[in-house]
Amino acid sequence: MQKDITVIGAGIIGITTALELQNRGFQVRVLDREGVAAGTSHGNAGAFAFAEVEPLATPGIMRKAPKWLLDPLGPLSVPPAYALQILPWMLRFWRASWPDRYAAGLAAQASLMDLSSKALSGIIRDVDGEHLIQRDGQMQLYEGEAQFRASLTAWERRAEHGIDHRLLHSPAEIAEIQPGLSAKFTHGGFTPGWINTIDPKVWTQHLAQRFDARGGSIEQAEIRALTPTTDGVDLHTGTGTQTVPQAVISCGAWSHHLARTLGDRLPLETERGYNTTLPPGAFDLRTHLTFGGHGFVVTKIAGGVRVGGAVELGGLKLEPNYKRADALLQKAKRFLPDLDTGNGTQWMGHRPSLPDSLPVMGHAPRSDRVIYAFGHGHLGLTQSAGTAQLVADLAEGHTPSLDLTPYRPTRF
Repeated sequence: MQKDITVIGAGIIGITTALELQNRGFQVRVLDREGVAAGTSHGNAGAFAFAEVEPLATPGIMRKAPKWLLDPLGPLSVPPAYALQILPWMLRFWRASWPDRYAAGLAAQASLMDLSSKALSGIIRDVDGEHLIQRDGQMQLYEGEAQFRASLTAWERRAEHGIDHRLLHSPAEIAEIQPGLSAKFTHGGFTPGWINTIDPKVWTQHLAQRFDARGGSIEQAEIRALTPTTDGVDLHTGTGTQTVPQAVISCGAWSHHLARTLGDRLPLETERGYNTTLPPGAFDLRTHLTFGGHGFVVTKIAGGVRVGGAVELGGLKLEPNYKRADALLQKAKRFLPDLDTGNGTQWMGHRPSLPDSLPVMGHAPRSDRVIYAFGHGHLGLTQSAGTAQLVADLAEGHTPSLDLTPYRPTRF
């Protein structure tokens, strides 16, 4: 196999993959319509969430969904203008929540998390990136005994997969780790091994700079379609056609449009996530906080505080609804009474999501010259290092270090 490859997409998946391919001796070029970390990799929560092995489609979730969907500012919403379009995806999501599919999804997610965690350690050393890493753990918070007990199955799953954690049974225990929380949070779970980057945009740019310094190429170009050839693949842009030996599609929420030009209709949808980033001094935040019952997190970013999350299944074209960011910030103020909510910057990003919460990884069915690597939902940063290794295995023609059957493009 010719060691010349083009990666389409300069987000965290594309850049990490490009760096891994380069380290294995490939001549790598990255193409992106906007540039490095211009999309979701710019403004996410910055978490390497290896403890989050449970798929979004859990058994019984559809009993909760109607209540959530009726609340336009709740943790899971579908704008009325998008309801019919999202229906086929929601049906697949419901099927993924059945016990048989859930168990398989959980196992696949845990395997990818384990690989990604180990691979990230190597990347941090390779790029001298420790100064961009925060090792402050993460705390899940619960309002009352009933909510806490409902979470215990998920904590058992984490324990089964070797995730170190400590359960907290009182506001006093919570305050030892994070003072300043509302007393309504009576229980919690702390994962001390959880890590974050100080800023996901800065982390992605740091990887891109190392890739560039080692001879890689990053160019701005909008790829509109791909056509397989006998010895490669044609990339069609607005200005012409380029022929390359191999290509990786890793352009996040836009990836399925390119896959469609190869004849593959993949049910990728967009989890539109909202956040507000507050300046330094907004709050004495000591660990990553997850308010699972409300679908958002509070995390340290660039010395400040980022409040964001929730899921709005609204596609790529609808205008942002920043009332969702406002609602999250208001909740954060109630939960963290000393939080200074002034001078914040709002943002919305598109998380590329498949119904079973697993990414698509593997060769395009109609061309072994095209590799798919997209659909990681809100776990792109987390799973980027593992994905990069698997893509590089495929590009070299080797058997991947992880069985890719659960992630195959044809599973839908």
